[in-house]
Amino acid sequence: MSVRPYIYFSEMHSPIGLLTVGKSERGICFIEFGSIKKTCSTIDNWLKKKLMNVELVENDIELQPALKQLEEYFRKERTEFDLPLDLIGTKFQTLVWSKVKEIAYGETKSYKQIAMEIGAPKAVRAIGGANNQNPIPIIIPCHRVIGSNGSMVGYGGGLDKKEYLLKLEGSIEKIS
Repeated sequence: MSVRPYIYFSEMHSPIGLLTVGKSERGICFIEFGSIKKTCSTIDNWLKKKLMNVELVENDIELQPALKQLEEYFRKERTEFDLPLDLIGTKFQTLVWSKVKEIAYGETKSYKQIAMEIGAPKAVRAIGGANNQNPIPIIIPCHRVIGSNGSMVGYGGGLDKKEYLLKLEGSIEKIS
């Protein structure tokens, strides 16, 4: 079992709704769409699946740097995040997430482009699966990954949130 005695969390209001942000001693480890009350069972299941025996503790002070950077992002004052991350996933997932993290603000890439960049051109579906399991959306900008025909496909928070984030960044038509 991984040793992470506490995962601190805090909630924040955003233009796409309430976000619950979690941090281990290593760094940000999850962002969930919704309140802790709404997402607690999802978080608990994720922690159990990752074999982590931890206690969730609300701590706004521990999360202050992350919340501040997310607020700046939503105000269009920040285009990159400078936070330690605790990527909890398989070797393949963390490889995909690291590649997705490189997609610049205001840019998009297709699942196929990501597959080519990691040297696995036939792994387009696996890229989609890894992207779907991204525990730190927005900071690891999985919303910037689109279909090869330019379509917006899949997003854990819902396509409306993906569209909002892409509009915010200027990747698609401006937010009305």
